[in-house]
Amino acid sequence: MGHDFDKTDIKSLTLSAMEALLEKEGEPKYRAKQLFEWLHQKRAADFGVMTTLPAGLREKLSRKCYINSLKIKKKLVSAHDATVKYLYELMDANCIESVLMGYHHGNSLCVSTQAGCRMGCGFCASTQAGLERNLTASEMLEQVYKTEQDSGKAVGGVVLMGIGEPLDNYENVLDFLEILSSKQGRGMSLRHVSLSTCGLVDKMDKLAEKRLPLTLSVSLHAPCDKTRSALMPVNNRWGVDELIDAAKRYFDKTGRRVSFEYALIDCINDGDDDAKELAKRLCGMNCHVNLIPANIVTGSSYSGSRDKQVQRFHKILTDMNINATVRRKLGYDVNAACGQLRLKTES
Repeated sequence: MGHDFDKTDIKSLTLSAMEALLEKEGEPKYRAKQLFEWLHQKRAADFGVMTTLPAGLREKLSRKCYINSLKIKKKLVSAHDATVKYLYELMDANCIESVLMGYHHGNSLCVSTQAGCRMGCGFCASTQAGLERNLTASEMLEQVYKTEQDSGKAVGGVVLMGIGEPLDNYENVLDFLEILSSKQGRGMSLRHVSLSTCGLVDKMDKLAEKRLPLTLSVSLHAPCDKTRSALMPVNNRWGVDELIDAAKRYFDKTGRRVSFEYALIDCINDGDDDAKELAKRLCGMNCHVNLIPANIVTGSSYSGSRDKQVQRFHKILTDMNINATVRRKLGYDVNAACGQLRLKTES
């Protein structure tokens, strides 16, 4: 699209990386802070408008760097609630999705971390066409910035639960989190950020060592290896026991309660025995179970549980002293399940 990707993606640089880049160019350290604020607070899309920077530096930056941006390709607004779904086009013409969700406590944005996904979960639309590539930190940030600009609403929380597996793009996601929470940048507290993983245990342990105050959401979706392996190929590498042990280690390191995501799929993982086995596995653990009435995804042989069964499953868990809630259905009329809009557009 007319951009030279051999240039430096300046908006993906953390403040310390930006300082190192400008220092290499013989510029004083404080220039990096000015540049960082132009990009992440004033949201400048062109080096030319950065009037507090010397003209020579602006010219040098435009030769050696580019400022990443997204284009709204499609926007769907729910007629039933405050949900808005964006299909964003990246500078290389790949597409990703973001979902703005309105709650009584504020607005949350579901952010994509990859174009596509290689995890292969059987009930998920995001993974059906495989992984195209990882997103850069700037492409994740731009989902926040562009959504705020278009909607006129402040994003109070971020959920890394869009297209892709965040921990499969570990380094870029960490840069995104650092820039997002930087006082010179967006300044969002990581306590308002939730990161969802299908269970890359090695990366969960690595993340725990960082002791970030974010919430870890683990996509569990089954209480036993047989069912989970049939739904999620990642379970063949790290089984349910290993995954739950990693979640316990995460809590021990960070003090942050882990959330388990559980999409209820009709006649697959929603039986009374499944609920009882799940409760036994999580007994005594400081965690929360988020029950999700599964969206029916085109191309999948699975279908969501009936409302009556969802409520029954929830009651069994709470009767067995497991902290559990049923997620409110948001944006069902705008294909709010991750990956559905992208699939329709690309097919």
